[in-house]
Amino acid sequence: MIRTERKYVEILRILKEHRDPMGAKRLSELMSERGFVLSDRAVQYYLSYLDAMGFTEKVGNQGRILTPLGLKETDNALVEDRIGFIISKLERLAYRSTFDPAAGTGDVAYNLSMVPNEHAEKVTTAFDEVIRAGCGFFNSYRIIDHDPRIPHGYTGFITICSISMDGVFQRQGIPVRMAYGGRLEIENGSPREFKDLIAYRGTTIDPLELFISAHLTSISSFARSKSGITLANVREIPCAARSRAEETIRQLNSCGFVFPVTMGNHVFNLPPNPYRLSIVAFSGLNYIGNTVEHGIPIKTEIGAGNIRFSKILEKN
Repeated sequence: MIRTERKYVEILRILKEHRDPMGAKRLSELMSERGFVLSDRAVQYYLSYLDAMGFTEKVGNQGRILTPLGLKETDNALVEDRIGFIISKLERLAYRSTFDPAAGTGDVAYNLSMVPNEHAEKVTTAFDEVIRAGCGFFNSYRIIDHDPRIPHGYTGFITICSISMDGVFQRQGIPVRMAYGGRLEIENGSPREFKDLIAYRGTTIDPLELFISAHLTSISSFARSKSGITLANVREIPCAARSRAEETIRQLNSCGFVFPVTMGNHVFNLPPNPYRLSIVAFSGLNYIGNTVEHGIPIKTEIGAGNIRFSKILEKN
């Protein structure tokens, strides 16, 4: 078992997330972004230990990559270390999101999906169903085929990650907290209640990814009949920020963002809170959930990075 020191775990996680060989200098920069200030020399020390443990290996002068043993160790890292990892990653993406809804410019966070070329047309159909049903976080997506992360024989799909909204709110001076991911039941077009909720700050996996992999959604049913189980997130803001939030939401809606489902002190079956407003919004992962429901093999990296908003709008 690897030493229970977070620095080692974070280095392994970074190597897993980026996959390409990485040197000490770049690792030092990324560790700093995560709150670990280490010199290049210190990173080299940690890498030497990881090499000795068989978790990493050098690729010429390009840097280190994870070994199969290192990948297994990363996946099996202590749960205590992994709790909060997902929300921390999303919060970094929110911080880097510079989108200005008034101008319609800036960067947004995105999810990157990949499918075999022979399934690309079916995925397009599944994504378009979500747009027509109005349960995507944003009403468009981007198809890409020229990207080093897309393997040969695959097509890439970029969808906007809903954490982009958090970045917009923060830049408007609105304190926002991503609280829950859940399964929202809708009947005849009217949202009824959350069937399940998972708090982002107490989980080692993205809650909505878990619901998709467990086949606990019926997004395709909602797309056909307006009744089904969709994916939604719950955010909280202070009641005092309501007017500013409503204006920001209007600006985002004019840019093509689809939310909120509802907003208030007591929404659906959530506990009432006289001091904070809950904002319920459809997740961008409804695109992925609907695709999985159609039996199409798809791989998705949630929160793959940030991209210019204009790139999403470019014609496919």
